[in-house]
Amino acid sequence: MAAFEYEALDSSGRVSKGVMEGDAERKVRGVLREQGLIPVTVSAIAREAPVHRMFSVQAGLKPAELALVTRQFATLVRAGLPIEECLQALIEQGESVRIRKILAAVRTKVREGQPLARALGDYPRSFPPLYRHLVEAGEQSGKLPTILERLADYTEQRQALSQKVWVAFLYPALVTVVALAIVGGLLVYVVPQISQVFIDSGAPLPWATRALIALSRVAKAGGLWWPAGLLAIVAGGRLWVREPGRRMSWQRFLLRLPLVGRLIRGMNATRLASTLGILTGSGIPLLSALETSIQVVSNLPMRAAVEDAKRQVREGGSLGRALGKARLFPPLVVHLIGSGEASGSLDTMLARAAEAQGRELESFVTALTSLIEPVLILVMGGMVLFIVLAILLPIFDMNQLIK
Repeated sequence: MAAFEYEALDSSGRVSKGVMEGDAERKVRGVLREQGLIPVTVSAIAREAPVHRMFSVQAGLKPAELALVTRQFATLVRAGLPIEECLQALIEQGESVRIRKILAAVRTKVREGQPLARALGDYPRSFPPLYRHLVEAGEQSGKLPTILERLADYTEQRQALSQKVWVAFLYPALVTVVALAIVGGLLVYVVPQISQVFIDSGAPLPWATRALIALSRVAKAGGLWWPAGLLAIVAGGRLWVREPGRRMSWQRFLLRLPLVGRLIRGMNATRLASTLGILTGSGIPLLSALETSIQVVSNLPMRAAVEDAKRQVREGGSLGRALGKARLFPPLVVHLIGSGEASGSLDTMLARAAEAQGRELESFVTALTSLIEPVLILVMGGMVLFIVLAILLPIFDMNQLIK
């Protein structure tokens, strides 16, 4: 059987949308007619095709949706319901058509006899590799309820951390955009009208006024080419870093920056520690856990360091010592991993490392945004002060001449 998305009309002409399982499109249309509906469109729900992350539009489950679905799924499985009934309950509770559509397709695969992890594998943009590996480990070990609860905690914590970082930088970004828009409006529309009065007077102008007039002319001459050029630069930069060697060099440069580098290292170290902790705590061998955890490290130099650490662990080396040699991960994470290996409680120490690094990252982001806000106010205030002085100085000079 397959899952089909349909759109039909009822007897009163109202549109009805939903998802239905069936062997073929014709059978689904027949079932709809038996229910008193007139089918308009019936289409099979296809598998998600992997798309390049650089320019792809996320069509699967959003991180917040995945966290909610995972928590509900863990609760239902813990209650002892069969997987098929759990998925049916999730479909009925789905908040959007997209969620219901994806879960209905997964339920169809499960009803055909496929393992849950393999059914989730048809939707890689909704269920990442880590998610599927943990579900597979839970199915094989018989600890699916426990692993799903851990996975729910992991997805919720990761979503909360990402949201805190995003919200922390949202206000400074909005302030910057609004301030630049105001300054641009002054340069394009206000300054030319005032500067024409000064030019017609024929009086010598201060250097600040001459600079402001020149800047206004450049801004006005560019017009819409300025935002278009900015977009072209951004698009060109993204195309330029698509080449692996250039991306590696660019991300290595970002790691050297004082504040940005610390933020990147903290986020990637938190992801690695939390992922490794939940994988090793679920009974997955360290080498397999490292293979899966590499995919959550977005910075290429740090990812290369984890791959090299995996090679050293395979040869009998220590994970903590290998990560410490790279000098890319925070010392706290490296020391806790080393302590976990020495004490035989690696999963516990990894969880502590992820928790401690997450708290440190949150404090760092809070302090950074607290520093950015007054700096932005000073910079924007300085720009406005320069414009005001450049306009007022010729007026003061004209008043002196009149006297």
